[in-house]
Amino acid sequence: MSGVVVAKVSIQAQDFDIAAEVAALAAGRADIGAIVTFSGLCRDEGGVLTALELEHYPGMAEAEIGRIADEAIGRWPLKGITVIHRHGQIRPGENIVLVVTASVHRQAAFEAADFLMDYLKSRAPFWKKEHRTDGIDGNWVEAKDRDDKAAARWR
Repeated sequence: MSGVVVAKVSIQAQDFDIAAEVAALAAGRADIGAIVTFSGLCRDEGGVLTALELEHYPGMAEAEIGRIADEAIGRWPLKGITVIHRHGQIRPGENIVLVVTASVHRQAAFEAADFLMDYLKSRAPFWKKEHRTDGIDGNWVEAKDRDDKAAARWR
């Protein structure tokens, strides 16, 4: 199958099945030689968090992630992209984000996945609030300089 690559972008509350998403991207595709996945999980931050709450502006988040995915399609010879980002309360150990990139060769798939994650961490419009084990109202998580620096290498 050849032609225009259209990224699958989903912002959803429900969990996702990594193997099913990879299988869906690869189904019937003899032109794919490499698939790279990245799955991000909620950490407990040393036992401090009971959950991380992610909020987004519907429509805006999908559009921005779609724009980032389109940029990746323009930079690398990709055969497919899937980006799924969850919202709502996510408990430690649960999935938050999935990036799947497919290409003829591994280097493009690896680089595109790395690019997507750097930009998701620094530019995707999500707001994160911590829910703590001690019952104290958690903070809204600030953006990290290291995420901005990581994204800057792609300019």
